[in-house]
Amino acid sequence: MMKPPLLIVLGPTAVGKTKLSLELALRYNGEIVSGDSMQVYRGMDVGTAKATPQERALVPHHLIDIHDPDYPFSVAEFQQLAHEAIADIAARGKLPMLVGGTGLYIESLCYGFEFTDVGIDERYRRELADYAEAHGDEALHAKLHAVDPASAAKLHPNDRRRIIRALEIERLSGKPLSEHLAGQKKESPYECCFIGLTMEREALYRRIDQRVDAMLAEGLVDEVRRLLRAGYTSEHISMQGIGYKEIAAYLAGEVSLEEAASTLKRNTRRFAKRQLSWFRHMRDIHWIDVTHAQNFFEQVRYIHGILAGKFGM
Repeated sequence: MMKPPLLIVLGPTAVGKTKLSLELALRYNGEIVSGDSMQVYRGMDVGTAKATPQERALVPHHLIDIHDPDYPFSVAEFQQLAHEAIADIAARGKLPMLVGGTGLYIESLCYGFEFTDVGIDERYRRELADYAEAHGDEALHAKLHAVDPASAAKLHPNDRRRIIRALEIERLSGKPLSEHLAGQKKESPYECCFIGLTMEREALYRRIDQRVDAMLAEGLVDEVRRLLRAGYTSEHISMQGIGYKEIAAYLAGEVSLEEAASTLKRNTRRFAKRQLSWFRHMRDIHWIDVTHAQNFFEQVRYIHGILAGKFGM
């Protein structure tokens, strides 16, 4: 095989990627590269649903806990670090596995998207940031929707940094980000095998609600409190993530814990819907319905057949 193999396990939040990826990594001598934009941050464990220390002891994980929460992590840096990790894993005779739910990160890595050909306009960035402060993130998101509805549909209104970048790209190039990405369907540097996990919507929503309840029981409030006391605020992109902004509002006395939990569940459901929308537009994904947990080993056997055909394993 001329290209190094890369197994990608993707899907919406709470669908069961961690359990499946661990099973596959143990079976195929794999190592996992996180394809999640939030798991790079130290001290943000509960809210990002990182693999536990015990799980990471079973299988090596990469691109987890590499930056403090005030660091402006970018897709370009993700590409560089992920390429390096994949090359290292393959060089040691192991199977690189990319696992996560951040569609832009996964697609940009697998198809070599470039983001450096459009420049930077610091003044326009400041104007947009000031606009968001004055009118709110929803108003900034509406600006993006007016010029690039495809990108707006994939970005959460609170993802201010990426919304600003998308607006900046449209301003400087005269072409929306979605059009830039559509025109960059390059040949992958890897022999990719995409495994996509899906689930009946109501079942997924129940799992999301259960996950939020579990996060609260596992100490999400204390985790957010520690981050706030350490000086991390809503100005940092990490603290705008789902789970952190809702609990920060509770700790600020703006809402009750019950209201924060309800909002968190709603926002997570909406996020899962956007993730699926992104993945549905990607090609070559082998979709597997994992609604019925009792069929887990049957689903694993089916994936074994896919990998045997793709990689000869």
